[in-house]
Amino acid sequence: MSLQAVAQTGFERIENAFDASFGGADNPLRHLGAFGLFFLWILVASGLYLYTVLDTSIEGVYSSIGWLTREQWYLGGVLRSLHRYASDAFVIVMFLHLLREWACGRYHGFRFYSWITGVPLIWLVYVSGIGGYWIVWDRVAQFSAVATMELLDWLPIFSEPAARNFLAPYSISDRFFTVLVFIHIGVPLMLILGLWAHVNRISRVDYLPTRRAMLATLTAFLLLAAIKPAVSELPADLTLTPVDVRLDWFFLFLHPLTDLTSPAAIWTLIFGATILLFALPFLPHPQAQPIAVVDAANCNGCSRCHVDCPYEAITMAPHPDKADHRIAVVDADNCAGCGICAGSCPSSTPFRSQERLVTGIDMPQQPVDLQRQELEAKLAQLKGRTRLVVFGCDQGANVSALATADTATLSLICTGMLPPSFVEYALRSGADGVVVAGCREGGCDFRLGMEWTRERLSRQREPHLRNLVPLDRLQLVHASRSEGRQLAAAVNEFRTRLETDMTASTRPPAYSRRNR
Repeated sequence: MSLQAVAQTGFERIENAFDASFGGADNPLRHLGAFGLFFLWILVASGLYLYTVLDTSIEGVYSSIGWLTREQWYLGGVLRSLHRYASDAFVIVMFLHLLREWACGRYHGFRFYSWITGVPLIWLVYVSGIGGYWIVWDRVAQFSAVATMELLDWLPIFSEPAARNFLAPYSISDRFFTVLVFIHIGVPLMLILGLWAHVNRISRVDYLPTRRAMLATLTAFLLLAAIKPAVSELPADLTLTPVDVRLDWFFLFLHPLTDLTSPAAIWTLIFGATILLFALPFLPHPQAQPIAVVDAANCNGCSRCHVDCPYEAITMAPHPDKADHRIAVVDADNCAGCGICAGSCPSSTPFRSQERLVTGIDMPQQPVDLQRQELEAKLAQLKGRTRLVVFGCDQGANVSALATADTATLSLICTGMLPPSFVEYALRSGADGVVVAGCREGGCDFRLGMEWTRERLSRQREPHLRNLVPLDRLQLVHASRSEGRQLAAAVNEFRTRLETDMTASTRPPAYSRRNR
């Protein structure tokens, strides 16, 4: 097993364990991007207030920040601590998000743009964060400034060593702090612009966690601010060399690492890691799925596929053959090949009398007509007292292991490509019950597939399951790749419930065997 596969399995197991405590909607590992944006807004809000009371003179910068911490601890001090802890949390979720996307192989194909635009954001975060520590101008700031300049001096940038500017008190002026503040405000603005570009090709972006998760996280930050408030070290003194300083290891870890190695080793590490991140999408990777194909004769321009697409890969354009009509157009660069659009198309119904079922938008590797043929063939072979059909997902638990004489299984690219009418078709064609299995809540490999499926089957989203279909004959199960046993247990429990209902004669007459 490769390192990437091991990492993916590890993330999946930890996320599943977190679900037990937080639930899918509040699980931080399933919403790292949303938590990162939440932390960024805390940084922006707290930073704006800190800026309004900051004195950017050499004499005043340290004392003004100290005044916030001591005299205005109830507001300025709390906001300073929030600023500190939110910045550390932002770095944590940023690297977890990076590692998780790599582990899941989400850096090539239609995800290429999001990956490439995300790499420069790491540089912006560290430029802003390290510069923010300098503004305080205490011993930590002095240590970081000198260490950073010594690191930069290794590069052929300055004609003279820049570290000399921090060897004597008269070597810096008020203008230095004005520039620092400008950088500390300007770079985050670039970061926000970069984040907008990072998610530009994603629809229905998870901008913020749930309200409950935000309140819990903010409460944790406030407790940290009360227990261990952010305070300054002794004021910077350029006549002395700072020793025994307390570093923020999330931002300033490069300084002690430079002391242990050398500037050449650190720049090799930094540039090497950056080049590797940029190069990952160009390295060998699994072949991309074929993109969705639109059939002009069957597309009625309803735009449901456009609305449901998780990656803004579908736009609506004038129909080439029908005046005053529109047709779906697929962007090959953005299409994930997930099939969610096929599940949203109203013409993807097996009840159509066409010998070959052609729908408005379909997946060439697993067309709706092939799904109908496979379902009919497996229904014809079902035997037993309680016959089930299990629709599964290639990204979730393996449903093929459940196939028996009384259980037919069909695995789809994504559960989101299942048209709700297939559930009714299976029940009308001989099945006693239908199980739809997909990824865990918040863990869909294509973001919205399981969410749209749940809404369609609960009649909250078009195309929805018809009202005449009894919901007690349908079971929706969330199961990740490693949860095959849990899926099997859920299917057996569903079968037992159906058999109990049959014994009690509670089955709706329209779907009893004598009416098949």
